[in-house]
Amino acid sequence: MESSLQEEAARVLADDGTIALDERLRLVLLCAHPSLAAESAAALTLRLVLGVSTEDVARLFLVPTPTMAARLTRARKRLAGESFAVPVDAAELTPRVAGVAAIAYLAFTAGYAPGSGPDVVRAELAGEAIRLVRVLRTVLPYDDPELDALLALMLLQHSRRDARIAADGTLVLLPDQDRTRWRVEEITEALDLLRPLVGAPPAPYLLQALVAAEHAIAPTAAATAWDRIVLRYDELLALGDSPVVRLNRAVAVAEASGPEAGLAALDGVTMPGHRLPAVRAELLARAGRADEALAAYDEAIGRCANLAERDHLVARRANM
Repeated sequence: MESSLQEEAARVLADDGTIALDERLRLVLLCAHPSLAAESAAALTLRLVLGVSTEDVARLFLVPTPTMAARLTRARKRLAGESFAVPVDAAELTPRVAGVAAIAYLAFTAGYAPGSGPDVVRAELAGEAIRLVRVLRTVLPYDDPELDALLALMLLQHSRRDARIAADGTLVLLPDQDRTRWRVEEITEALDLLRPLVGAPPAPYLLQALVAAEHAIAPTAAATAWDRIVLRYDELLALGDSPVVRLNRAVAVAEASGPEAGLAALDGVTMPGHRLPAVRAELLARAGRADEALAAYDEAIGRCANLAERDHLVARRANM
């Protein structure tokens, strides 16, 4: 089953984008088969259809690489003999669509913020994830506001890809980016998608897209409405607790209320990888707690597998 999926994926990913009903959608819907748990479906699609490394898939799911490798093997075996046909019954299609949306955003994340390797951004992978959502919106027999919100979220983040990389190839964080390099046409499309959704019931992709929109409409980093962003993260936490949301909320709290408030918001947050100690290091440095900041930077550097981010952390530590 693995070899047949990989062969089909290789053929599909070589197409020129002119296939009317994108074959990639059929592959992803197969991987989102109801016989698989949601996380296994997402992981299998990322690995076999979009070519994300097992290490990066593991990072996205916050599990060790060997655990993810075993999960992928079990998922491939479970799908043996299943059909590539697209479901026609809405009752069967709807839950798979939600799975595909989750897969697309994970794939986008793997391109926008690679967990390993030398790249600051893998724009081609992020662009493929966006294309997948566009195809899904086109072929669905009904409107899905969360898909609109997901596309808006991805476009807003993707619009900053040029500004995230300096001339020497190093990482440029959001506050330091040249906003004239943001892609206005993508921001405009995203905001047009979001306008009809303002006032809609809270939903995960919508709330994240509204956070991204706050950055897009702020004329400068200093003018960002961090208080509104904190409220959006509060709404996200009300929908479901998550260490990633808590981490991002702590960053927003620090911008709105100072580094000590941000550090307090991190109390109790645990997650693998380098991002948590990296955020702690930055906030500790801002708070003047140099010794603790150095230790946190050392931890973040030791955990970081992305070379561009690691170089950035090393430079931040050296410039304390």
